[in-house]
Formats: sequence, C-alpha cells, structure tokens
Amino acid sequence: IGIALFIRGLLFIIDPAKVSALAGSEQYLWMYSYIAIVHLVGGALLAIGLFTRLAALIQIPILFGAVFFVHLKQGLLASGQSLELSVMVLFVLIIFFLFGAGELSFDNKNKAN
Repeated sequence: IGIALFIRGLLFIIDPAKVSALAGSEQYLWMYSYIAIVHLVGGALLAIGLFTRLAALIQIPILFGAVFFVHLKQGLLASGQSLELSVMVLFVLIIFFLFGAGELSFDNKNKAN
C-alpha cells in the first residue's frame, strides 16, 4: 500500500495536466499538490514501516474524500475500478492506523530496543 501511494503521489507531481483534469479547475490545484506530497511522504513511511500509524492517519481523510466525493459518483461499474480500489486502500489504512505496523517494520524494531 505504501509503495502504491508513493507512486500515486509521484504521478500527481509528474503529470500536472492529469491533476488539473481531476480537480476540474485550477481553483483546487493546491489541494492536489497537498495530496501528492502526503501520498509521497506517507506512502514512503508506510512502505518502510516508520511512523506507520501517523502515516496511515494522514492518508485516511484523502482516501475518504476520494471514495465519497470523487469515485462514488462514478459508481461500481466504471472503467478503471477506482471506487473499489479506493475503498480497499481506505480499509487497509484504517487497519494500519488501528493496529500499527508488522513485525518487519522499523516501528517494531524500535520497540525491541
């Protein structure tokens, strides 16, 4: 999940035209810049398992917005399956926030010391 979110943030930064199309106007472009940065930083932290709960927590509002304000309008049968993927990522982020990182994470290594 962390790597996927990191890549999504990278794609938002690499292709600003796509971000403008998603935003619908230049008015919300600042929000997508914020989302790109949070996906980059939060995704990297999730991938290595460092500050896992915090990294998941900062991603949850973004995915909540993606599910309920962007992809829900498209419905379940839309091409690209964005709704299903966003719901799954939101669910996994909630699990990470509630239960923390796994045994191989940096978070868990710090507990052992």
